[in-house]
Amino acid sequence: MGFAELQDNILLIYSHIITYGGAADDMITSRICREIEDMWNEPGADVPFEGILHRVRFRITGEYIPHLLPIDVVSNTNPRYNYFRIEHVAPGNISFVDGIGCNTGYFLFENLYEGSTTAAHEYGHTLGLVHPRNIDIRGQGVPGIMYPRGTIVDSIYQYNSGASPGDNRNGGTMHPKFRKVRKQDVEDLKLHKLEFENRTATVGEFSSVWHEERES
Repeated sequence: MGFAELQDNILLIYSHIITYGGAADDMITSRICREIEDMWNEPGADVPFEGILHRVRFRITGEYIPHLLPIDVVSNTNPRYNYFRIEHVAPGNISFVDGIGCNTGYFLFENLYEGSTTAAHEYGHTLGLVHPRNIDIRGQGVPGIMYPRGTIVDSIYQYNSGASPGDNRNGGTMHPKFRKVRKQDVEDLKLHKLEFENRTATVGEFSSVWHEERES
C-alpha cells in the first residue's frame, strides 16, 4: 500500500515498511526497504497525467518496532504504513501478503537474503499486482518481478542451469534472484487511473491484519 503525490512532473509513491516478529531487526528492515526502492525505481517508468508524462519515483522508508501491538495495526489509518511479521518459520514455508492491494503480510526470514527480490515481489502485490497467468516464459528473457516461484524460464535464469526446464526437484525453474521490475510492471499498476484529490491519492487498501507467530 502507498500514498501517491503529484509534484511537478513526478509522481511519488511513499510507503513505510514496519516490521515486527522474532526474526525482524533494524538490519533486515533496512535491506527490505532498499531492495523495494532500488528495484521499483530501476526501470524509470513514466505515466501520463493531464497530457503530461510524469516520472514515477518510489520512496520507501521503514522501521523495526519490536513491541508493536495488534491495536497499532488494526487501528492504523495511514496509507503509507505496511506491516510485516518476520519469522524463521512461516505457514506454507513461504512469504505472503494478505491480499492484492493490502498493507499487511508475513515474511519468511530465509526468503529475505540480499538480492532475493522477495520483498520487491510482495510489495507489488500490496500495490495491486497479481502473478501473470502464463508461467512458462522461455524465450522471453529476464523474468519480471511478479513471476512466482516455479516459473519456467530460460536455463540461465534457473536455480540449476543444467536441469531440464520445469524440473522443480532439480532446480529447473526460476531462481527469484533473477527477477527484475520492468517498465511494464509499473504501467500495470495503472496509476493514471487513481482518484486524486489535492494532487494526492491512495494506492491499495487497508487489510490491517495482525499476525501472531505461526508454525508451518
